[in-house]
Amino acid sequence: MSALVRSVNVGLPQEAAWAEIGRTSIDKHAVNGLVRVRRLGLEGDQVSDTRHHGGVDQAVYAFAREDLDAWAERLGRDVRDGQFGENLTTEGIDVNEAEVGEHWRIGTAVLEVASIRIPCKEFKCWMGESGYDRTAWVKRFAAVARPGPYLRVVEEGALSVGDPIEVVRRPGHGVTVSTMFRALTTDRELLPELLRVDGLVDEAREKAETYVAARG
Repeated sequence: MSALVRSVNVGLPQEAAWAEIGRTSIDKHAVNGLVRVRRLGLEGDQVSDTRHHGGVDQAVYAFAREDLDAWAERLGRDVRDGQFGENLTTEGIDVNEAEVGEHWRIGTAVLEVASIRIPCKEFKCWMGESGYDRTAWVKRFAAVARPGPYLRVVEEGALSVGDPIEVVRRPGHGVTVSTMFRALTTDRELLPELLRVDGLVDEAREKAETYVAARG
């Protein structure tokens, strides 16, 4: 199967008493036609909590349909495209085995795998609000270590549903999205591996450098 964009999903801030700041943009819905890709994200999408989300290193969030299907089996009910708050629901590509720093050409835009999604209380609450079993949700999500990547926008452009995802640059260091997630959450011994990544996001680099310094 060729790698492609199955769904393009955007969302605007909505009031939500269960959200930390009283509003959230996690409820994404599919849109058709060309969608502009700007430096800070997709046109029609807006971050609510700019303290913890968004910015150039979290401009676009991707999650694989294959992983949503796996969660549907675990949860015992369908999971729609966009349910996990992703902007791009992909198909035919293992986004968690992508290397950090990898470049994808989608439509006329070029996106870079930059960081990973850390599950939070808001994600847990959203799953509960959507009718899913949210019990120990953060722990369950973390245990799988398939968070999907946050993407930087290297070249602005436009994309749409059905566009191929072409890997145009792969750094070759072997540090994948899953590796980065485990290093930052469940397996700190992997932190030194992150220092092999050029352009590593500041927060991850600081944690890795602190860990290496402490170990001598």
